[in-house]
Amino acid sequence: KTTRHHRLQNLKRRMEWKLSELSVDGKGHYGIGAPAIPYDKNKPTYVRITDINDDGTINFLELKSVDDEDSNKYLLKENDIVFARTGNSTGRSYFYQKEHGDFVYAGFLIKFSIDPQKVNPKILKYYTHSQEYYNWVKSFDTGGTRGNINAKTFGDMPISLPKRCVQDKIVGILSALDSKIENNNKINANLEAQAQALFKSWFVDFTPFKDQPFVDSELGPIPQGWKVGKYEDIILDTLAGDWGKEKITGNYTHEVACVRGCDFQDMNNGYRGNTPQRYILEKNYSAKRLLPQDLIIEISGGTLTVSTGRACLVSKEMLEKYDNNLVCTNFCKVIRPIDGYSAYCYYSWLHKYNNRVMFGYENGSSGLKNFRFKDFLTKEPLLIPPKADLIKFQHIIKLLQQKKQTNGTESTKLAALRDTLLPKLMSGEIK
Repeated sequence: KTTRHHRLQNLKRRMEWKLSELSVDGKGHYGIGAPAIPYDKNKPTYVRITDINDDGTINFLELKSVDDEDSNKYLLKENDIVFARTGNSTGRSYFYQKEHGDFVYAGFLIKFSIDPQKVNPKILKYYTHSQEYYNWVKSFDTGGTRGNINAKTFGDMPISLPKRCVQDKIVGILSALDSKIENNNKINANLEAQAQALFKSWFVDFTPFKDQPFVDSELGPIPQGWKVGKYEDIILDTLAGDWGKEKITGNYTHEVACVRGCDFQDMNNGYRGNTPQRYILEKNYSAKRLLPQDLIIEISGGTLTVSTGRACLVSKEMLEKYDNNLVCTNFCKVIRPIDGYSAYCYYSWLHKYNNRVMFGYENGSSGLKNFRFKDFLTKEPLLIPPKADLIKFQHIIKLLQQKKQTNGTESTKLAALRDTLLPKLMSGEIK
């Protein structure tokens, strides 16, 4: 009775707001529509939808910069929060932390500057990861499509909050969990940077092989015994994706997790993420299920994607998070490399993606781009080292990937604890 009494009393003390009423100027602001450039520590960091994880943290590995004369007008400041306004990530939020540096927010984000005289600004970070908020965002979905939400609609979002002293306590508790999650993300970004640096050292700069004889090739001098081929030379098979059905329909009865391009970031960092559950034909499952060391490639995407060709390397630890029951959407393709070539194939692909090689294999309108997957496999030159060198590389990469998956699992558990505590703290069920 006492617990219920406290809960009811606390609910009576809750205050109802609109997001615009909690902001400094009563409205949201759209970000700058400027192109991203390679990361430059001397220029502002460019925050885009794809840089924000589902849990509101930042993907530090793939950050870009912006170089625009108007960029200073879009710098995030203390107590700012931004929201994704379109695409599959609609509603995703990021509460700015000044220790992250100078951040400029992109055009597909909407910024609100929270007034610290009205609320603890950071409580908005947690509110936007509550079920109440998710339900509000989902109310704008149309059929199987994530709906867009503009600045006016975000401003009208209803928000129910406890009194200020309770907000402060909630923020203090949950911030400790967030600090550990962010630290894990930074460690994972460092591990991935090590992996990419190792690939470049071995297979671009040839640092460990400098004492060997070199021969000329179409890619320039390469160590003797190496050759230049195509991606198709190291691929055992390719698989098509399957989006299936949202619900059991006719013979579409086999339930699977269906990974999309927007899930790659979470999966590579060891998170289970928000990969949707779908139903596919039972007879198609064995031909489309993903296995360890498969490489998933995004072959079609809209303007929110920096380029088609994004990739995700499937690991044993990753599949276990999906109960070994994972396929990809039909906007992706799967490469199944010859044994021992998986990590090399992934990082060579990533190296070309980061150097914007994929742009040369895109076609389609400005709104929807398609990647000429077969052309890339059969025409793009690929350096093929001896198998012995690849085995050594694979062993090192596997250790780094396992550590990333472990960190991601820990962060997932911490996030689940945070998300479990949040509604109980907000409602007064836990004091």
